[in-house]
Amino acid sequence: MATEDKNKGRSLDRLNHKYRLVIMNDDTYEEVTAFRLSRMSVYVALSTLFVLLVAITVATVVFTPLRYYIPGYGDLKQRKEFLQLKMRTDSLERAISTRDRYLQNLKNVIGGNIQLDTNMLKVPKVENSTY
Repeated sequence: MATEDKNKGRSLDRLNHKYRLVIMNDDTYEEVTAFRLSRMSVYVALSTLFVLLVAITVATVVFTPLRYYIPGYGDLKQRKEFLQLKMRTDSLERAISTRDRYLQNLKNVIGGNIQLDTNMLKVPKVENSTY
């Protein structure tokens, strides 16, 4: 346990160690710029850059017409039209199916291919009364 605490403390200390990043001119070896950095500052800078890039990308997609190129993302008007067309298509399919069955039954009757109904219907007896 004590060695784990030492290693943990050592790794946290490493995050705050200062390092120097020097940018030099290759021909003259003149120091152009120098930065003092720590691992923590590099981690924070990269994390911030990543979050900003994601936010800019999401904002670009959400607030510009680019969103229409994403599959499944349409405006409300198109969605309503799509649903109306879908309902209309379903009703037309049902009407065509009903018409086809009617025509097939008509062809069977004309052609003499009649299947007799073998179920007996129970029709209630009606009294002939003259009110």
